[in-house]
Amino acid sequence: MVELNLGLIAIGAGIAIAGTAFAAAIAEKEIGSAAVGAMAEKEELFGKALILTVIPETLVIFGLVVAIMILGLAPAP
Repeated sequence: MVELNLGLIAIGAGIAIAGTAFAAAIAEKEIGSAAVGAMAEKEELFGKALILTVIPETLVIFGLVVAIMILGLAPAP
């Protein structure tokens, strides 16, 4: 029988990744629309806009690290 603790640990890891993914998506939406508007006026801003669009993805990487750390709390089978 699976323990309740193991299920709660798995749910916590899932929430860590899902929360950071939703936050990154919202941030990318806002930054992306601003970047397209800026590039419509000045095309040479493409490199800066690309970097600013990619930065929120680091949130998901941090979420993955936290999820792996949470899964490390799970007892060995």
